[in-house]
Amino acid sequence: METVNIKINGVSMNVPADYTVLEAARSAGIDIPTLCYLKDVSKTGSCRMCVVEIKGARALQAACVYPVSEGLEVMTNTPKVRKQRKVTLELLLSNHDRQCLSCVRSKSCELQTLSEELGVEGISFDGERQEHDIDEVSPSIVRDNNKCILCRRCVNMCKNVQTVAVIDTMERGFKTRVSTAFGKPLSDTACVNCGQCIVSCPTGALREKDNTKEIWDAIADPEKYVIVQTAPAVRAGLGEEFGYPMGTPVTGKMAAALRRLGFDKTFDTDTGADLTIMEEANELIERISTGGTLPMITSCSPGWVKFCEHYFPDFIDNLSSCKSPHEMFGAVMKSYYAEKNGIDPKKMFVVSVMPCVAKKFEAGRPELSDGGLQDVDAVISTRELARMIKQAGIM
Repeated sequence: METVNIKINGVSMNVPADYTVLEAARSAGIDIPTLCYLKDVSKTGSCRMCVVEIKGARALQAACVYPVSEGLEVMTNTPKVRKQRKVTLELLLSNHDRQCLSCVRSKSCELQTLSEELGVEGISFDGERQEHDIDEVSPSIVRDNNKCILCRRCVNMCKNVQTVAVIDTMERGFKTRVSTAFGKPLSDTACVNCGQCIVSCPTGALREKDNTKEIWDAIADPEKYVIVQTAPAVRAGLGEEFGYPMGTPVTGKMAAALRRLGFDKTFDTDTGADLTIMEEANELIERISTGGTLPMITSCSPGWVKFCEHYFPDFIDNLSSCKSPHEMFGAVMKSYYAEKNGIDPKKMFVVSVMPCVAKKFEAGRPELSDGGLQDVDAVISTRELARMIKQAGIM
């Protein structure tokens, strides 16, 4: 591998020749703040948060796109650099509510974190600003372009990684915005509700649809028998919201919190996964025996199913006819479980806690119902469950 010799903050180092200044700095444990940069997804240099001073260069350069070269000397923390980062952050904050719902409740706003690190409180802004309607039509995703800083991380994720490409930058100059074709709601596009745009967004301009109110209402209704099931990933992700190291399993704490929230019964979706495996295996054997469509592709992921429906309709017959694990388990709850325990299925309210917001869309599909009752009544994400636990004062 070809390497070059450079200096960062006076420290000599030898790094791969295809590195950017940001990659070289991070390999040496030197922190450079970023917003628009997303490793292997987005390198646009548009936000200017990662600017550094290059010896011999007339202007500050964006570290995320500036290539290293032999003899390059970089300074990452000079007065000029610090001043420019603060100005950039102040301008971004001027068009963004630091106390927005997503910042305070979900910790999903990187602007808030950077403002605390750099000691920036924001500035008053008397000039013209764009006002955008909030797109809340999608069952899974809320878009609020009033918080968008045009970093394009969501665009690159949707287009280059997920290959869905339902959002892009529109217009030019002051009117530039991230939008769908013709400004349609996400629900009117071929969006597959995967939620990767939410994961990519650094400012909370994209967030999951909040379904916690209807769950609180169901729990408070004495006529409702409220059941909750959690996906395996939730027990490993929930702890992060409460300060545990990434990936720490909090199974027991989660189950205890769910009981204290008021759910009548708590189940693990692993049971539904076991049912799905058996049903898909039976279906595969039947297809092989009767000359059915092969290969058979699992239908466990609602995002993948919708992706197939929109972009590869020729493969719809290859999809398994089985429901996904949480939907299958919801159906069992409102049939077998209800009968065994003498519960009226109409009074049952099944909640799924899932790591994927595509399941919010899936729960409303008309084919996933029986006798007018949806198999699953509401789906919340891990972050929504964390908010409910915090709202209840269970810490």
